[in-house]
Amino acid sequence: MKRIIVILCLFFYFSSCGIYNFTGGSTGSAKTFQVNFFQNRAPLIEPGMDRDFTFYLQDLINNQTNLSLTNSNGDLVYEGEIINFTIAPMAANAEQRAAQNRLTVTINVRFTNNKESDKDFEKSFSHYYDFPANTQLSAVKSSAFEAIFERIGQDIFNASLANW
Repeated sequence: MKRIIVILCLFFYFSSCGIYNFTGGSTGSAKTFQVNFFQNRAPLIEPGMDRDFTFYLQDLINNQTNLSLTNSNGDLVYEGEIINFTIAPMAANAEQRAAQNRLTVTINVRFTNNKESDKDFEKSFSHYYDFPANTQLSAVKSSAFEAIFERIGQDIFNASLANW
């Protein structure tokens, strides 16, 4: 009797390990992914942001999945463009001057799943970063892009691989 219980426990343990993924990502039968360069087509251009976002998305998918990065013919293909980059005042102080500014970035993404075409999509993802109006963008640019890319990247990951 004990032997049967041990065998059943081992069976359930090993069969459940194949189903769960710590990232929540489901890559299906895909083995490779490709991230094409995200060109900056926003009315306001921030030099290097396109390159930085492309590398960020490559690293995110590489670190959260077991997929291999490739330059062409990827099973999963991410491409798109930065379509909006704006800085706008958000809050006023007692003198009716801006007390806080908001940096907003919007990225249009086309996702192609060459293994399961019903999962393809084209969507825009957007996020913002608030900073004091008396601070120059150059002083907060690094932390702002990090926060914005993290949120947009995770939203793209969830939309393409997490099935949320």
